[in-house]
Amino acid sequence: MADKTKVGIIGCGNISGIYLKNGQETFENIEIAACADLVPERAAAQAEKHKVPCACTVEELLADPDIDIVINLTIPQAHHAVAMQAIEAGKSVHNEKPLTLTREEGKQLLEAAQKQGVRVGCAPDTFLGGGHQTCRKLIDDGWIGEPVAATAFMLCHGHESWHPSPVFYYKTGGGPMFDMGPYYLTALVNMMGPVHRVSGEARTTFAQRTITSQPLYGTVIDVETPTHISSTLEFASGAIGTIITSFDVWSHQLPRIEVYGTEGTLAVPDPNGFGGPVAIRRSGDSEWHTVPLTHGYADNSRGIGVADMAYGLRSGRPHRASGALAYHVLDIMHATLDSAREGRHIVLESTCERPAALPLGLRHGLLDA
Repeated sequence: MADKTKVGIIGCGNISGIYLKNGQETFENIEIAACADLVPERAAAQAEKHKVPCACTVEELLADPDIDIVINLTIPQAHHAVAMQAIEAGKSVHNEKPLTLTREEGKQLLEAAQKQGVRVGCAPDTFLGGGHQTCRKLIDDGWIGEPVAATAFMLCHGHESWHPSPVFYYKTGGGPMFDMGPYYLTALVNMMGPVHRVSGEARTTFAQRTITSQPLYGTVIDVETPTHISSTLEFASGAIGTIITSFDVWSHQLPRIEVYGTEGTLAVPDPNGFGGPVAIRRSGDSEWHTVPLTHGYADNSRGIGVADMAYGLRSGRPHRASGALAYHVLDIMHATLDSAREGRHIVLESTCERPAALPLGLRHGLLDA
């Protein structure tokens, strides 16, 4: 594709590597034209490694008239401020998850983008991978009948034993729901549609955590956010979902996600990845059957949401990893904690459209037929 959409990346930490690799090598409709970081040496190193033409300051990147999309890979506390800068510069923006820390920031972002005539997108885009697109097709084609319920579990014992900088995960805006919930909730909305009402319970099991990883070994963290959260989701369709996210569980044997229908059950792969396995057991079956993936992009395809936005900018069609989807997920997460704190159901103010399924038979590197 000769006329590529030029993209700039702000934030050159660890996650930037896969965006840079896929942006330069996988998706034929985009080109990473510049990268920037508060630490200039990081931007320079990534630019050299991934053959990006320009390593520059944030201000220089936003002033570049050729860049149409900014990928915002800054820390969550900076998602709103950096995205607003990009929008004010007349550029569409794709944030890493979560969209913002608060509902108010999320609303401001979407309203500003609408006024400027630009787009907002957000990770995760894992639901566009072959594993989850296969599940979406199975549901849409009626293989398990009408979805009745779903369960989702993300359970571990936190990040202080392995992460080099785990403090944020136990502060306001962190915790298991805001850290990993976006993957699971986005996958559920993709398969089952928007959520109408939420009921939640939450607790903080340990008031303090001691870091046992380097370089902060021995540092004590005061925990400021719930670390075991259970939520019941009433989907607009009438289906009922249950999601549990926890940093308080040493081990478990629960699935990642399962969807239960009137005609069978679907086992859904890890929403933090793009591939399988996918399994189904229909009424009358004596065992589970593994389903071959119907779609590509089963490897690590982070950035696929950015490429999809670029197609949308050119053709006018909606992009799939949209700001509305990300805001709805943010609203669900906050509503869960609101419900736990207030002891009542929370009816969501937000909603969104199910993102369109990817077409079958796409050649690798393309997203539109």
